[in-house]
Amino acid sequence: MVTVAASKMLTAVSTSAASLAHRRPLTCRATASAATASRLVPHPSNLIRWVRREGGFVHPNLRIADGDPYGLGVVATNEIPPGSELIALPSHLLLRFDRSPESDGGCDGPHSTLVELARRVPDELWAMRLGLKLLQERATARSFWWPYISNLPETFCIPIFFSGDDIKNLHYAPLIHQVNKRCRFLLEFEKEIKNILDNVSLRNHPFGGQDVNSSSLGWAMSAVSSRAFQLYGEILYSDKHKNIPMLLPVIDMCNHSFAPNARIVQEQNINSQNMSIKVVADTQIKQDTHVLLNYGSLSNDFFLLDYGFVIPSNPHDHVELKYDEALLDAASLAAGVSSSSFLSPSDWQQDILSSLNLRGDEALLKVTLGGPGLVDGRLLAALRVLLSSNKETVQRHDLDTLMSLSEEAPLGMSTEVAALRTVIALCVVALESFPTKIMQDESILKTAISYSTELAVRFRMQKKLTIIDVMRKLTQKVKKISKMELTAQN
Repeated sequence: MVTVAASKMLTAVSTSAASLAHRRPLTCRATASAATASRLVPHPSNLIRWVRREGGFVHPNLRIADGDPYGLGVVATNEIPPGSELIALPSHLLLRFDRSPESDGGCDGPHSTLVELARRVPDELWAMRLGLKLLQERATARSFWWPYISNLPETFCIPIFFSGDDIKNLHYAPLIHQVNKRCRFLLEFEKEIKNILDNVSLRNHPFGGQDVNSSSLGWAMSAVSSRAFQLYGEILYSDKHKNIPMLLPVIDMCNHSFAPNARIVQEQNINSQNMSIKVVADTQIKQDTHVLLNYGSLSNDFFLLDYGFVIPSNPHDHVELKYDEALLDAASLAAGVSSSSFLSPSDWQQDILSSLNLRGDEALLKVTLGGPGLVDGRLLAALRVLLSSNKETVQRHDLDTLMSLSEEAPLGMSTEVAALRTVIALCVVALESFPTKIMQDESILKTAISYSTELAVRFRMQKKLTIIDVMRKLTQKVKKISKMELTAQN
């Protein structure tokens, strides 16, 4: 005869065994030791074959490449002409986070618990929401998505997985702040999840009863941030769309380029039964050439933080500075420019600074150097205004004109030269804030270092090169204006 206690024990063991049969472990290694990481399992499913079997299309001249400098990628096995459809995915092959109760058969169950967890994620960390769905599917042994998930990298070499020393090696406070912020979130979110799931039955547990720690959460968030595409969702007011992040099998293995040879085309609204996502060749794709998409006009901060790589000579990279009147005063003195307005601006100058959101309780003091605009428009306008003593001349121009570097000396050539020289002096200050020089960084890169250290050094080196590029271009502009001023005087 079996006692009640023994009966309960047998039931628990039986339930646990059944659960183990329907889940996969969520263990994760810390970080990749090289540019290319192993896939999640040693022998993943044939992803292209799975996509085709499920009604998708992959051009017969494409294959998934592994192990070259790009890491995972989609490569042409033979020449493909421009205009060719390369990949097409029907809507049921797009992995997204669905908040609707219908996706779980009602208001109860694992999905409702997942939705509750997703509500705890701040909007700026949207990748974690879809990451929760990815973790749920990874934990489920019979998941429809396993052929896709099994092909994902086992590890990601992005800053949240860097050692403490390599985070410091970035030498750039704005990115270090973002890395630390994400790491704190993952540690706190792990505790939140445990508190919530402690009171959830195994039947309603979104991860099959498994513990979810900060490492597995970081893996999921990294998988999404480095692969997901923001696609048009439901139509909102005034024909505007709400973007929805989605994971796109095979498509998300296409690598990045600012000179892409293909583009993504979304046909129909996300809620349409006939909706599909396609990749179309924009140019001829030669044999052994990667299919390349443009991920967006992003700085190296985003590329490293979300994707795990750094773009050399990135035209969209910039350096953040804090707008500080004392710093501007010191920079202007170093540039040979004298003005009392930096520390004690007149009332009309203060009004313009407030309009630029550089003064007042709600002021946004972050300004940038670099990128397509070269100098942050608000910083440029502030310098032009503070270095001009002629109120009437300033007030003849709108803010857009004062913020535009393309406008040739709107407040006069002498004021323009003084403003640009002050920016150049700010660049010198920014360069000197780095503890290493470019030559030192180049020497470090020639030694035997870890891949994460290499990324950190390349990142900070590109920041310095960005600053130097700004200085070079502004110096050219100062010479041009000075020459014009000299010609005008003669």
